[in-house]
Amino acid sequence: MKNGSIPIGKVFGIPLRLHFSWFFIFAIVIWALTASYSEEWGMAISIITATITSLLFFSSVTLHELMHSIVAKKSGIPVDSITLFLFGGVSRITREPSNPKMELKIALAGPLTSLLLGVAFWLIRYIVPASWEHIIVVTFWLGLINLSLGVFNMLPGFPLDGGRVLRAILWWRTNNLKKATRWASRAGQGLSFLMIAGGVWLVFAGFWENGLWLAFIGWFLGNAAAGSYRQLTLQQTLQGHKVSEAMTKGCLAVPQQLTLEKLVSEYILLYGNQCFTVKDGDSIKGVITVEDVKKIKRELWAEKRVEEAMTPLDKMRKVRPDDALIGVFDMMIQQNINELPVVEGGNIVGMIRRENLLSFINLRDKMGV
Repeated sequence: MKNGSIPIGKVFGIPLRLHFSWFFIFAIVIWALTASYSEEWGMAISIITATITSLLFFSSVTLHELMHSIVAKKSGIPVDSITLFLFGGVSRITREPSNPKMELKIALAGPLTSLLLGVAFWLIRYIVPASWEHIIVVTFWLGLINLSLGVFNMLPGFPLDGGRVLRAILWWRTNNLKKATRWASRAGQGLSFLMIAGGVWLVFAGFWENGLWLAFIGWFLGNAAAGSYRQLTLQQTLQGHKVSEAMTKGCLAVPQQLTLEKLVSEYILLYGNQCFTVKDGDSIKGVITVEDVKKIKRELWAEKRVEEAMTPLDKMRKVRPDDALIGVFDMMIQQNINELPVVEGGNIVGMIRRENLLSFINLRDKMGV
């Protein structure tokens, strides 16, 4: 499982993943549709029809995100994956578009797909014979939800698709991606405030279920808007820099037969280092960190050796001094890695940790460079 999601296959070479929250909303949709359908049909037919409707709905959401990804790939932007989660789906695009026109095309691809699907489902509803009541009911609901999805995503608040359209326009007018993202993110936060306020009003008006749901979506949108701006700021700060600029240079070496107790008292507490290379003679066997030591019970430190607690070098992801810092940052976030050895010429020349990256970013932010 990666970041709380599981792989389910690939479409056009793009990995598809299901976030654990998807199963929750999938069950909720089936339950709600079953309750609605059971007013006209028996329970068994209602459950089957609700399940089919739900699968078609999430297929529509997948197609919405897939169109974003396809347009991005055709524009030369790599796509890491598509993940379906509680609020729909998200395409993980590895870098920002290079110009406003590209951003606009990618942003519009999803909502237009949803709107076309909505129209298509309603056309089917009016074409099929009146006796096909199950298909009429299902296509009506799918048409309505796809049209609603397309319209909602076009609301002008980043990171919704409409917010990305707004950002593309602002980017074109200002020629400044960071400024355009800041304004579009503020629009997203403003929209989230209105949704939360509307949700609170609905709760006091007696529609507490709809109110809580609207407020929750508003809260999520506000966090996503703020997070998206922070993410862009981080990317722009790290862009063009290399691992060698942020890594901790030089790592103290310790023998693999050293006990953890001696490692702590004679190295960690004495030198204040967070990690050490582990050697057997002149051969590097792995890396041991403070986190590795903390995984071992304190009473076992006197008998456990470094080689028993270290991470073997062949099982660690490695980076080079001239690797792009932004790529390493993305890898550490995606794979939940705290530190990576920096290897050059077969030797560990340093370590890059999340703390190094945060210090690198904070210092440049304070200095305005």
